[in-house]
Amino acid sequence: MADGGLVVRVMGSGTSAGVPMIGCACATCLSADSRDKRTRPSIVVSYADGAGEMHNILVDTTPELRLQAVREGLKRISAIVYTHAHADHIFGLDDVRRFNTLMGAPIPVYAAEEALTSIRRCFPYAFEAPLPPDRPHKDAIYRPELLARMIEGDFELFGREWKTMWLPHGRFRTLGFRVGDFAYCTDCNDVPAEAREKLRGLDVLIIDALRPRPHPAHLSFEQALGIIEDLKPRRAFFTHLSHDMRHEDIEKTLPAHVRVGYDGLKIEVGG
Repeated sequence: MADGGLVVRVMGSGTSAGVPMIGCACATCLSADSRDKRTRPSIVVSYADGAGEMHNILVDTTPELRLQAVREGLKRISAIVYTHAHADHIFGLDDVRRFNTLMGAPIPVYAAEEALTSIRRCFPYAFEAPLPPDRPHKDAIYRPELLARMIEGDFELFGREWKTMWLPHGRFRTLGFRVGDFAYCTDCNDVPAEAREKLRGLDVLIIDALRPRPHPAHLSFEQALGIIEDLKPRRAFFTHLSHDMRHEDIEKTLPAHVRVGYDGLKIEVGG
């Protein structure tokens, strides 16, 4: 593991429709390049706590969570953190029940009040009272066991500070996160000045970059590159990509320190 003990895995790098899109025969959707197969956007942040125990923190639960977890060999989740409650970021939540079974324990879920309200409305059964220590047979009750934790600002998680920042997402807003020298800013159409002050001096930034053309709720490639130029992270990666361009064609247009994220990408922070 890199200096600083932080590893980020890109679980999904695509936009809300996924890539390939249903019924599309464009060059990206028909591409044989595995990097052009983009599931809905999510990451796992992994690090050790003060006692040396490793933790995997899942950011968002996409509709492909089961497939993503199997692909990555993910067997444990210490916590779930949400950026916001749009469908492409929450509707894999029921698959968390498998992690409850593997770990034999409930899992804390961190979200801002507005997101937590939506998530609890969609999955009320997941927030019922935890099963007793003498749990019934696993086939009797098979549901997620979640503990709601409201994000009201920066917060501590397994010995690390998670700095938060609000980002505009069209008429909505999402949370961006900074953990050490890593930051994740998906689903946004700008990074306001107040947020930018929390995002300077980064080793790695993963940032929304939907497509070459402008979009009312997401950053275009040009807009994302402008923010990267201002923040000056050592490395930056695009995420939440549409099918407008193939991976290799996008990278030909980018500076050397900016790459296109893809499903399964592993990033060591601080190395």
